[in-house]
Amino acid sequence: MSELAALPAIAALTVAELAAMPAVHKADVQRQLQDAAAWLRQAEQKFAAALDAAYGATSRQALRDSGRDFGTVNGRDGSVQITFELPKRVKWDQQQLHQLAERIVAGGEKVEHYIDAKLTVSETKFKSWPPSLQEQFAPARTVEPGKPSITLRVEPAGE
Repeated sequence: MSELAALPAIAALTVAELAAMPAVHKADVQRQLQDAAAWLRQAEQKFAAALDAAYGATSRQALRDSGRDFGTVNGRDGSVQITFELPKRVKWDQQQLHQLAERIVAGGEKVEHYIDAKLTVSETKFKSWPPSLQEQFAPARTVEPGKPSITLRVEPAGE
């Protein structure tokens, strides 16, 4: 198969046809898809940086002028409408939230009224626990399969 020229052709194939390909061709397609995905990520990042260079400063100023640090503003560049969105990303200090939750509980209130908490146990920690502790936590633990990953690598002749 030729390089990127093969990628449009594989889109026309069925899953069964792709599965029936010789392993060396499947490995080549997988490598090409990975290369194309990496190229696309780089191109998207570069283009996003170019859009920010072209419209970011004036859009951020328009947000500030409207009394906002985050949100959406619209503008124009000739006949093209530009929509600039600057989302708000909030992070909470976990140690401080834990301390605040303890104070809420100590004050006799239900912490669930104020804080959404998702408790989790590291699988590494769980595996290192003694069996008696694992048994106590086992009813709260569900194990589901993740998405499988299959990597093909063509070995040069003679290996």
